[in-house]
Amino acid sequence: MRPTTEAGTQAEGAQGASSDRFDAWRALQKATDKKRADILADVVGHPKGLPSVEELDYMNPPLSEHAVRRHLDTLADVGVVREREFEPGERVGGYPYQFYELTPAARALFDRNGLFPEEAWQRQYQSVEKTPRIRDIEAMPRPDADS
Repeated sequence: MRPTTEAGTQAEGAQGASSDRFDAWRALQKATDKKRADILADVVGHPKGLPSVEELDYMNPPLSEHAVRRHLDTLADVGVVREREFEPGERVGGYPYQFYELTPAARALFDRNGLFPEEAWQRQYQSVEKTPRIRDIEAMPRPDADS
């Protein structure tokens, strides 16, 4: 049985899926890979819902930064996550300027199918001991929704 796809027929726009339509089946196939699911759990669990690659790399020690980026690219290609970034004049030296969030279509799909519940993953994320650097990054501002 295929997952429900009501929101799956809405266009994601320039920052969503590479095609004009959100394919819920394909999104679930990519999102439920163990490593990508771990990354998504950390995106959902992040206190601001917009972790950087550095934070995701820290939370997923078996993966290299390159692997985290590769998995995020795969998830972006199917419209599950999108990248948000600070404009060059808004960036803080030595800190990340790119962050990742779930797309509205992915959040709706996951909610309809009982996947990645925010409250559970937020508790899990908070329970992980963080280095001072990761705590600093976690506390820094994120790009506005309009940017």
